[in-house]
Formats: sequence, C-alpha cells, structure tokens
Amino acid sequence: MSMIQVQDLTKAYGKKPILNKINVSVNKGSIYGLLGSNGAGKTTLLKMMAGVLKQDKGSVLINNQAVFENTVNKQQIIFIPDQPYYFPQYTVKQMAQFYAATYPSWSQERFDKLQQVLNLDLKSKVQQFSKGMQRQVSFWLALSAMPNYLILDEPFDGLDAVVRKKIKNLIVNDVAEREMTVIVSSHNLREVEDICDYIGILHNGKFLLEKDLDDLKSDIHKVQVAFKEEPAAEFYSTFQILHQEKRGSVYQFIIKGERDVVDQAFSQEAPLVYDLLPLTLEEIFVYEMEGVGYAIENILV
Repeated sequence: MSMIQVQDLTKAYGKKPILNKINVSVNKGSIYGLLGSNGAGKTTLLKMMAGVLKQDKGSVLINNQAVFENTVNKQQIIFIPDQPYYFPQYTVKQMAQFYAATYPSWSQERFDKLQQVLNLDLKSKVQQFSKGMQRQVSFWLALSAMPNYLILDEPFDGLDAVVRKKIKNLIVNDVAEREMTVIVSSHNLREVEDICDYIGILHNGKFLLEKDLDDLKSDIHKVQVAFKEEPAAEFYSTFQILHQEKRGSVYQFIIKGERDVVDQAFSQEAPLVYDLLPLTLEEIFVYEMEGVGYAIENILV
C-alpha cells in the first residue's frame, strides 16, 4: 500500500533537539491531523515529510523511497507552508506556468475550473493580494497540480468561512476520488476535526498519542452526574477516571472506557442526574496536554 513512512526521525537545530526518534505512518487516501503545542516540532516534521528539510537521523519514505532530493517523489508532493512564498512580481498566470512546468500531473482543465470557483484575476500579481487571497492562490495552484500527497501547515488561516468550506470540499473530494493523502497541522482543532480521520498529538518532539479519530472520541467521555448517595470507593475503580471535579452536587468526570461499561456502572448507582457526552477533539487535546503538564486551566467547559 502506498504511504508515507517516518522511521526514527531525529532533528536538532544546533544543540536544541526538535524531534526525537519519531515514527509515524500515513496511509494512502487518509487525512492525518497533526496536533501539538507551540514548539512541539510540527512544522519541522512537515518540512521533512515534504523533502524541504533533511533529517539528522532516521528516514522519511514514500513508496519505500526517500523523499529528500528525490525528484520523482517530490513531484507527487505539494507543501503549503504557514506563510506561502511567491516569486516577486509574478502574476497568478505566471505562477501557474511555473507549476505546470514543475509538476507532470498538472491539469490546466482543473486550473481553469477552479478560477470560476475562486474568482481571482489571472493577471494580478500574487504579492499584491491580501493574505487570505494569497492563501486561495496556494490552494488553487496546489489542487491544479493534482498531487498524490498534500501537506498543509495552518492551511485555513486567513480564509473566510465560504472559501474555507469550498476548499475543504475540494480536498475531501480529491481524497475520495483520487485517494490523495493529506497531512494537516492546525491550531484550529474544530477545522481539523471536521475533515480528519486520524490524529497524532506531538509534544516536546515525541508523539503523546496516535489514533483513529472515531476510536479516540468513542473511548473518552465527559460524564455529568449527581448521586442520591455517595457511591462506595470501589465504584470508582470500575473504569479509568482521567479527571474529576465537583460543582455543587454535580460531579464532572472525564472517563476512559467503553460506553456500555460506563453506562452500566453508573445506572447501578441510580443517579438523580446522568449525562454522558463524547468529548470534542479540542477537549481531548486539552486533556492530553494537561496530562503532560502543559499549563491549561479549566478544561471542562
């Protein structure tokens, strides 16, 4: 199966370690959400996956071949960085001509169709556009190049809601129709949750967890409960309580475990109030970061 494989990846800037023996696999046709605290090493990892940076140790492979300085592999990859770069004085049309000469899979037909969707002027110089319009040009060029791998660093920053929805739909369609593989890093976890099927959380150069998003969300619950009588101590050993607090007579728990097991355990206590809710990705992320000592207050909102 075609995939991106990262093995024992290590990178440091001078004496400062950024990534420490990272291992990750991204399957063909999936959308992988890369999350993490500021300075966790997300952008460095994305740049090495795209073949922009060379690792100190370890390997980044696509179809079992290295990415760095591999022209054939890099022609399959588009990387949109946090701050896209354009050649000075180049118009949209000139940038399109550059991409067409660089990427053998370039589709002029698609480029023309996307002009009608985004409605941007071909003759305008890209650097004269606003930040949001420059971001639109990045996606316009990237999706017209029909890449097998699309790597995105804070991709939706500066886009209005309508354009954001259009671009996300285009990405999801490419994943469904062409099995394009997407890796996306974003601080906007609701954006990531909206399109990703797999999640990795990076912290201090290592992964805290990697999991299918549906599995992750089905395994962790927020419970709000009020008891007639306080349960016996052994009740709390029935499942794994990750976090708890009490507001008046109502407890709030973050619980890890199967929903049926949690439901059954609480129902036996005949609670006055019982609500069990799946956590959002944002809440799960905050809990995981708090668990490694990242200073975040009041995670239960």
